[in-house]
Amino acid sequence: MKLGLSDKISKTPIFIRTPFSRPSLLTRIPLGSSIKRHRWFSLSLSLSLAARMYSSSGDSNGYHQDNKQQFGMSQRDRVRRVRAKSRDGFGEEQKVTPCTEFDKAYFNSYAHVGIHEEMIKDHVRTNTYRDAIFHHQSLIEGKVVVDVGCGTGILSIFCAQAGAKRVYAVDASDIAVQANEVVKANNLSDKVIVLHGRVEDVEIDEEVDVIISEWMGYMLLYESMLGSVITARDRWLKHGGLILPSNATLYMAPVTHPDRYRESIEFWRNVYGIDMSAMLPLAKQCAFEEPSVETISGENVLTWPHVVKHVDCYTITIDELESVTTTYKFRSMMRAPFHGFAFWFDVEFGGPAASLINPRVPILPTVPSNNSPMDGSQRKKRTNPNEALVLSTAPEDPPTHWQQTLIYFYDPIDVEQDQLIEGSATLTQSKENRRFMNINLRYSSGGRAFVKESVMR
Repeated sequence: MKLGLSDKISKTPIFIRTPFSRPSLLTRIPLGSSIKRHRWFSLSLSLSLAARMYSSSGDSNGYHQDNKQQFGMSQRDRVRRVRAKSRDGFGEEQKVTPCTEFDKAYFNSYAHVGIHEEMIKDHVRTNTYRDAIFHHQSLIEGKVVVDVGCGTGILSIFCAQAGAKRVYAVDASDIAVQANEVVKANNLSDKVIVLHGRVEDVEIDEEVDVIISEWMGYMLLYESMLGSVITARDRWLKHGGLILPSNATLYMAPVTHPDRYRESIEFWRNVYGIDMSAMLPLAKQCAFEEPSVETISGENVLTWPHVVKHVDCYTITIDELESVTTTYKFRSMMRAPFHGFAFWFDVEFGGPAASLINPRVPILPTVPSNNSPMDGSQRKKRTNPNEALVLSTAPEDPPTHWQQTLIYFYDPIDVEQDQLIEGSATLTQSKENRRFMNINLRYSSGGRAFVKESVMR
């Protein structure tokens, strides 16, 4: 396993990247610990790395512009690999997002088995999806399903087991080759059709009743895979069809984490009796410059969480994902050092509550605008568990591979009980690579105002 050096020398003691895990931001690896998560995908090397990979492979890892043979070609009258066209009866071409070198490298990362092993072994994730499929079996049995980003095909197979008439399993990564073999090994080739290509490019010549996808990235919106789900919805979903998950909500809250700060920063004040405090500025930069994916507990959270963004999968548009801004007000529930903000999300697997809504017609969201101030005690109430299953990545819930995303300050702020913390957060897709996320945090407390900017890549 060859490790790539960071694009900044200062990060090399803290961060590593390899091609063997779910695309993620730079992740802190404590010295002496086992490596739980790696990063391979970086802005500085992806173009050159992708160019080398694709010049040697002769294709673009699932993004083909020719008419190579596809899985399930016995269905060639129903499934063709041609440019997507709108289904409004006018034969007008939809606006198709071009496949960039960053996209190709992103798809290539999902060709490695390790990333799928990590996700499948996340029992909270996988069991919740399976439970949701069988919870909605009456809406899946005898129906046509699209699995967006099918990976190994496990969700497609769950849908087939629930009685789906036909499942289109779509993936732009070369893992689609293995998915097709898995389907054949389980004698489901007559039901599950694996399509090797982007949702934006493959064509399915029928409307579908159900869309299922595990599209969530760290901090919910990282990776920008939701856009592909929206594309599938607008191209193929029947009026009144089912989308799983149906809703998602991103939360944020101030956190205190003295152990983390002590381990990464205070350590340098006395190293085997040697004063290494000269290392502190560099240590802070390396540890806290970029977001960190790690697990915290409810004890680290200083306030009730704030809703950053609520996503209704039936109505959200691709344009809404380009930038998300929210303003917040929190009051600390305790006296403690305020080290930064944590972000997490949950998704709901509700029924087609929007069955009377045509998802192809833009409709104003019914949730409050994220641009309006919201008190920190406001949190979207979860649906009754008897009505909708919930997959949560909150600190107080069982851990998942998503963990929580933390943005640390270089220096903590001491806050008193009931002290006001207010400001704004803006999450913006990178213009250079839409799968990266620019984060702008403005916060003030105790008469002092600060700005923290970082990039999740």
